Amino acid sequence: MKTISVLGSTGSIGTQTLDVAEKLGLRVEALAAGKNITTLEAQARRFRPRFVAVFDEESAKQLSISLADTEIRVGGGESAVCEAAALADTTVTAMVGIAGLRPTMAALDAGRDLALANKETLVCAGRLVMEKAKKQGCAILPVDSEHGAIFQCLNGENRASVHKILLTASGGPFYGKSAKECYFYTRADALRHPNWTMGAKITVDSATLMNKGLEVIEAVRLFGVSPDKIEVVIHKESIIHSMVRFRDGAVIAQMSYPDMRLPISYALTYPSREYAALAPVDFPSLGNLNFEQPDTATFKCLDYAYTALEMGGNATAVLNGANEVAVARFLNHEIGFCDIPRCVESALLGAAPTDNDLDGIIDADTQGRRIASVVKRTW
Repeated sequence: MKTISVLGSTGSIGTQTLDVAEKLGLRVEALAAGKNITTLEAQARRFRPRFVAVFDEESAKQLSISLADTEIRVGGGESAVCEAAALADTTVTAMVGIAGLRPTMAALDAGRDLALANKETLVCAGRLVMEKAKKQGCAILPVDSEHGAIFQCLNGENRASVHKILLTASGGPFYGKSAKECYFYTRADALRHPNWTMGAKITVDSATLMNKGLEVIEAVRLFGVSPDKIEVVIHKESIIHSMVRFRDGAVIAQMSYPDMRLPISYALTYPSREYAALAPVDFPSLGNLNFEQPDTATFKCLDYAYTALEMGGNATAVLNGANEVAVARFLNHEIGFCDIPRCVESALLGAAPTDNDLDGIIDADTQGRRIASVVKRTW
């Protein structure tokens, strides 16, 4: 029986992963989360893993007391999460943000395959992660719907024949609005995604188009292509999850109704397709599928991602750290929606170069966070 560890098990991707794993009959060896111990305890009692890790050490102590009537071992802190990452055949990395970086490296050090949902890992440390995976002989299987789609479109194809990767984006809840209108949107407005049910951070990233920017960076690292090979296309219906155009003019697309269980299932069962709980696409009922150019004049974060790639070094880590802080400040009503790209721009302009190793990446992330934390709101 294939075994999995799920990092970020209480989040949107983590909970869906556990549902898929249950239907596939996979053994859950370890769970890890930040500090949501109410949900984590329920998951632990349902799946009976050998080990549960909680990033927040005080919360870990509380969970240990709550699970004292079981044989489940509980650990706290980053070291415990790293231990959880190394306990199964496949590690599902669904922790949000750079907090997932060291546990991801721990999984690779232990020779575990990755089902990767933590895009920030590749955004901040893509070179280190991909080199480590190659050295250890570990597979990296993308869980993002877009990267999962690209992975499927490239399956069996000669990478040298790729002309463009067409990364689709829903556009989020504000697409088509003017910059002036966006000034007045609130947290509640930004969290109303038209197609997907996701966590708060990724939903705001979708609204700013930063999510697509991070995915551009991730695709560069994951598929070994240059940034000019990736084109973002707004596709509001979210039926085509991404496409690949080849040099002979052919385009291969992966299509399905928007449901994260499909890329999760494919990553956990690759190269097989074992879980078919989704409704098949009813093409006659779809009507038109629409495509547009992204509006980077209004939604500047997408261009900032390309800028960070052009800057090189650890600029992508600066961008990611600044964005995490900016989104958290917006969700906490400290800044406005249009202040998020201002925070990112300020960080890219103000951060100093750092060494291109793990410590340097963490330093770059810290600089981005520090600069973004002091940008004042504009209204």
